[in-house]
Amino acid sequence: MVDVVSPADRSRMMAGIQGKNTKPELIVRRMLFAAGYRFRLHRRDLPGAPDIVMPGRKVAIFVHGCFWHMHQGCRFSKMPATRPEFWKAKLEANVERDRRAVEKLQALGWRVLCVWECSTCQADTAAGLQAALSAWIEGGGMRPAKAS
Repeated sequence: MVDVVSPADRSRMMAGIQGKNTKPELIVRRMLFAAGYRFRLHRRDLPGAPDIVMPGRKVAIFVHGCFWHMHQGCRFSKMPATRPEFWKAKLEANVERDRRAVEKLQALGWRVLCVWECSTCQADTAAGLQAALSAWIEGGGMRPAKAS
């Protein structure tokens, strides 16, 4: 399979992808704020610099892009056809870094939730997301939950 854009254009497009304040992250933040939760953003002093942090509750939330964090079984998580060996190594390293960050946060006593981009995209899945987030935050369990 040949890429439909030039390498220079593809490089420019990939360089423009944000790591913070992404559309899915903003959606989750709006839902939490509307539900009455207050939080801090991108705490660099915590492992993995979680996207959303509620220090008083010791809750850390990551909002993961399905492609960048290899969401298993998701239609948005496809391996690129060009340079597959590069992408496989890069994306697997992202997943491993995520795993280590979650383990470190849990060892420090934090509850960790990963919200996937696909759960914010469609109205039918996003409709139940706010209630699911509130239920998890109020639930108080230590197990990491994956919202999808």
